[in-house]
Amino acid sequence: MMERPISWPQDDVRPLPLERIDERLCRYRLQDASWERKMVQSLERYGQMSPIVVCLHEEAYVLIDGFKRLRAARTLSGITQLQARHIEVDQQGAKAAIYNLNRIGQRPQELEESWIVHALVREDGLSQVEAAQLLGRHKSWVCRRLAMLERLCEPAKEELRLGLLTPAVARQLTRLPRGNQLAALQTTREESLNCRELSRVVDLLLASSTKEQTEFVLSDPRRALRQADESFTHYWDPRMSVEGNRIGKRLALLLDCLAKMHSWLKYQGRGALQACDREPLVDGFRRLVQEAALVSEASDDFVNELNLP
Repeated sequence: MMERPISWPQDDVRPLPLERIDERLCRYRLQDASWERKMVQSLERYGQMSPIVVCLHEEAYVLIDGFKRLRAARTLSGITQLQARHIEVDQQGAKAAIYNLNRIGQRPQELEESWIVHALVREDGLSQVEAAQLLGRHKSWVCRRLAMLERLCEPAKEELRLGLLTPAVARQLTRLPRGNQLAALQTTREESLNCRELSRVVDLLLASSTKEQTEFVLSDPRRALRQADESFTHYWDPRMSVEGNRIGKRLALLLDCLAKMHSWLKYQGRGALQACDREPLVDGFRRLVQEAALVSEASDDFVNELNLP
């Protein structure tokens, strides 16, 4: 039986029986079967190469670092104890140590970091600034880790935990309301969107003001992105005459107005108007139909002329 931890000097390494190691903090670390198999092989071949780290809490040796080594040791019949290093930290310090002891090497994954931040802020009552100082990070980093856990819908959170969802994709999903995240995730999978494409799709979803717009973006995201990229902006072109640049600028303005009008007619239209708006606008839209037809015909003739040898 080991002496009481109170006489165990800080950072001193001593053997600790496996049955006396408390794993209550394992909920802040992901389990990876492949890494644990490698750890079993390493223990069998080389033995324990570095000590686990524990602290004393409620007269228990609480494990802070070495969860894979402990689980691997418990599968091997010849190992009954592990070399352990004792550090003196409180509950908050223990959670911070889980993060800080792993910043070099196999650093915690973002979900693990989020679990630790959430525990410090929501369970222990630290402010985001205090949690940032304890973890040696900026407040914005703490804010992002909280958002990862609190804004992400449960199915996406579970996929992140299982490694089926990348943190980069999860960050984009947290920009959306929870009710839209699952649909966006499904679209990402079906269309094989990369993170940059997903970021732009999220921008379009956030800008969508109607159900029809949202459904269009989700059903055909790449087409929606192409349409968003089709805006024509004219800059002064030194190869062109003054008149050519003037027409180019006018053309850009016209195309922009037409694109906005087309979007309004397709996705909003009558539903966006009140009864008093309709009659005064009828004549204007009738004229638009006529003028658009004339401009379309004249433009077609002009393009054909430009294409002549």
